Amino acid sequence: MAKADKQAKFENLVQAYSSWLYRYAYWLTGDKPISEDLVQETYLRAWRFLDSLKEEASAKSWLTTILRRENARRFERKQLEYSDVELDSLPTAQSDFDARPEVIALRIALKKLPAAYREPLILQVLEGYTLEDIAEIMSLPRNTVATRLHRARQKLKQQLEKDERVANELP
Repeated sequence: MAKADKQAKFENLVQAYSSWLYRYAYWLTGDKPISEDLVQETYLRAWRFLDSLKEEASAKSWLTTILRRENARRFERKQLEYSDVELDSLPTAQSDFDARPEVIALRIALKKLPAAYREPLILQVLEGYTLEDIAEIMSLPRNTVATRLHRARQKLKQQLEKDERVANELP
């Protein structure tokens, strides 16, 4: 690939996915400087291996996988723990925020899910990844992802029902 072509392809990736990568990194870490560093490291690695990206349609999944691996490298000697980030505090365009009570209730219930269930559900529902994409991103078997998504929906439904019962008991 010619250097000019590589540069143009890379610039397109940065423009298209920087916002998403930062939000995802922030969701994983809960720390703005670390999130910025993760995105930088992701793009450095992406630049080095840009020739391995054969289909541009899979660029988002490819970059997300790189970011997850870069984050894991930070914890090579520690167990990876996801930050307990307020979903409403994620940096996003103001127009993306929906203040309807049912949406807020859903965000609160989603936050209460264990990370193992929350992450694939967010990737599928909010970001539109397929089951196969999520399996690749999370380095898990497809059936494991399917099971986690099923359990995530069950747990989310149970949590929403519980929260509704509690809300109805309030004076």
